[in-house]
Amino acid sequence: MPREQQPRSAHEIADTLAHAMSDKRIEVLRAVGQFGSISQAARASGISYKAAWQAIETLSNVAGAALVEKSVGGAGGGGARLTRAAKDVLHASDCFAQARQDALAQLRQQSPSQRNDMTAIAAMSLRTSMRNQLPCTVCAIEVVSGMAQVTLELADAQRLRSSITHESLELLELKPDMRVLALFKATAVTIAPTIMAMGQINVITGDVVKRSRIKGDRQLSLAIAPGLFIAGLAQPDAMLKNQQPAMAGFAESAVVIGLAT
Repeated sequence: MPREQQPRSAHEIADTLAHAMSDKRIEVLRAVGQFGSISQAARASGISYKAAWQAIETLSNVAGAALVEKSVGGAGGGGARLTRAAKDVLHASDCFAQARQDALAQLRQQSPSQRNDMTAIAAMSLRTSMRNQLPCTVCAIEVVSGMAQVTLELADAQRLRSSITHESLELLELKPDMRVLALFKATAVTIAPTIMAMGQINVITGDVVKRSRIKGDRQLSLAIAPGLFIAGLAQPDAMLKNQQPAMAGFAESAVVIGLAT
């Protein structure tokens, strides 16, 4: 097991908060309001037209309302304007940004022993069915045939990979050394004494620490670092005991990358 991680510095915490404030989707939405064009908003934001549309669609889904009204035609792809709901979203974003700045000002006044990893703390506000939510650091990014393979490092230096679209890579603005969250369902994870690493399968090692006492329930967890666990389902024929070394296997495509807000 690795050594306990030291509290992060105020500068590192500021970096974490800065990533959260620079939401590319919000940037695109603002640009649409400024230029009245999705294609111009994409160019101003340094992303593709497809990625810009993905940003707008995702925000619309979250808001539960259309955020952009688009008129068809024209060499530039037609005009676009923000709806009232979009203006409300941008106002809310400004309020959250100010709240982060206020929180950062308070953190700068705290002693190192009072500081924690803001990426992990902010993730507590995220409610999702994905049981596995692991703080990671981006190590490498490789783009092949329009897909991005992102290598992530856990606290104990073990690595996993996530396959995402190029548009998602643009919108998340991922870069090496960036702190992110790796999210994936427990049902996507198989836990067994040994798992062969092959193809696009992640394999993480740890120790069995928990088993359900319900007969026939295959759920269990692996401890992979102090305070860090992976939940999954035991292989049907696996005879796993508490504290036994084991492996967790899951597909790269099952790993969602998130930024704490």
